Amino acid sequence: MSYTSDEEIEAISRALLARTLPKAEWTHSAHFAAAVWMLARHGEAALRETRAAIFAYNEATGTPNTDKSGYHETITAASLAMAKAYRRDHPGAPMFEQVNGLLAGPCGRSDWVFAYWSRERLFTVEARRGWVPPDLQPLPA
Repeated sequence: MSYTSDEEIEAISRALLARTLPKAEWTHSAHFAAAVWMLARHGEAALRETRAAIFAYNEATGTPNTDKSGYHETITAASLAMAKAYRRDHPGAPMFEQVNGLLAGPCGRSDWVFAYWSRERLFTVEARRGWVPPDLQPLPA
């Protein structure tokens, strides 16, 4: 997926917040679009706001937030950290270019987190409920 305007990023994010985004459109790229938008809008509060938005969206679309499905704190926090680092390295770039840049790199793969976490560590209840640091290598600073 490649975005062509900040309006696309805004529309995805607003639909997420309104819980009207079709479930089929809550894709890997949409997660990063929302991450960049949340960082642009909420700064240091982005994790809190993203957590609340995803929790509510999941409930509205029939995805239970349990110890085995739904919201995953470590993956969300890691995605925001990667988006924050990309935004820091590309200041002033439009949001859609930031999202496209993220998706053109390692974060474009849905399995990108496994460069940093083992499956055994990432898929624990502890990691789903709260932040668990990577066990393979640290996230880029």
